[in-house]
Amino acid sequence: MQFGDFSTLCSQVPSYTWCNLFYRQVLHHDGTLLTGLSANPATAPVGVNPECGIPLIQTDGSLGNIANIITCCLSIFVVVGLIVFSTRRKAAVGRTELRIFFGTYLLTLIFQILTTGSVIQQGTKGLVILTAVHAGLVATLFWTLLGNAIVATQIVEDGTLSSMIPFGVISLFFFVATTYISLDTALSFTSAFGPSNPEQALHSIPVFVLTSIWPGVAALVYFGMMSYIVMGILNEVRPVWYYVISAILFILSQLDYFLLSKVICRGASMKVDGSFIATILETAAVVFIFLGWRGITEEDWDVDYYPS
Repeated sequence: MQFGDFSTLCSQVPSYTWCNLFYRQVLHHDGTLLTGLSANPATAPVGVNPECGIPLIQTDGSLGNIANIITCCLSIFVVVGLIVFSTRRKAAVGRTELRIFFGTYLLTLIFQILTTGSVIQQGTKGLVILTAVHAGLVATLFWTLLGNAIVATQIVEDGTLSSMIPFGVISLFFFVATTYISLDTALSFTSAFGPSNPEQALHSIPVFVLTSIWPGVAALVYFGMMSYIVMGILNEVRPVWYYVISAILFILSQLDYFLLSKVICRGASMKVDGSFIATILETAAVVFIFLGWRGITEEDWDVDYYPS
């Protein structure tokens, strides 16, 4: 296995979103490589030759990835609540940028239902497009997360054109670039991003970097910057614990997704997997980001953000 290969991930991790791109790629170039659960697109779960996966909805009574679908729906209501609560803090630093982060996360939840819910047939162009847009949203999400940390330093004034223009331009760049690369990987508009060589390697360094490496790096830098701002500049201790808890929850969500999901899938006879637990933990991490932000900002205009 080489850097950028998705073959192991797509066979060992149930409901791994980006495998939708490679299923289409393999189906188009050499469908004989699709075996086992992936052999029939009309019933295939998310993944490429997965050892365990939730069959397409209505296959032998399958409800799709029902546990994660329900979890995503509940998480959407939670995020809407966070947007409302953050809107009410009219004097809070970074309010606009944080709401953009919440809004982007909300969109990823909606697309997660469609791309990992086993509700759309594998190999279809529609699923590929939705997955590519989902990838673009995920890459953008972690830029908006990092962007919030940059705004919190007050290098530029939050909510102004000097903040929002670069924030928006970089967000657009991540979204467009990642979406296009994902589409080209799956549909082979050009030979720049695929097909894989060899085909069974499911290889794409750009997709791997933008959907796996970049989110981890952005999250690490974000939590590092916020810890410095809270303790080094604001001389506060309590708010930093919210960020520590958020980081722990995010790490646990990834451990569950990559290490426990297959175990849960097998134990539940392919009716659910660990993705719903990962979604719960990720949403909880987002809630604690809000709590940390609330702890270092003011609701009213009569108190300065940074002490003099």
